[in-house]
Amino acid sequence: MICRMWHGRTLRSKADAYARFLAERAVPDYRSVPGNLDVTVLRRDEGDTTHFVTVTRWASEDAVRAFAGDDLLKARYYPEDRDYLLEFEPLVQHYQVIATTTA
Repeated sequence: MICRMWHGRTLRSKADAYARFLAERAVPDYRSVPGNLDVTVLRRDEGDTTHFVTVTRWASEDAVRAFAGDDLLKARYYPEDRDYLLEFEPLVQHYQVIATTTA
């Protein structure tokens, strides 16, 4: 199992709108890809900016490839992200999941 993590920052004044965008557009897009196991979106307000981290778990590299393309570590952005994000980090991080539990 692969855990894919992406980080982005927006102005705090746009954070609520961006959170809605992620919930309504990005999360369903992730979930539509076979092999996506789950999506978690994290938010942290820090002064005038807000950080978002998406944490997705995938069954395999092939599942990630179906979402991200052949360059597995390249960040994937939506056209709407231009309205919110302060910069575009070029890469995501991947981790192999070695242990997990559910509540």
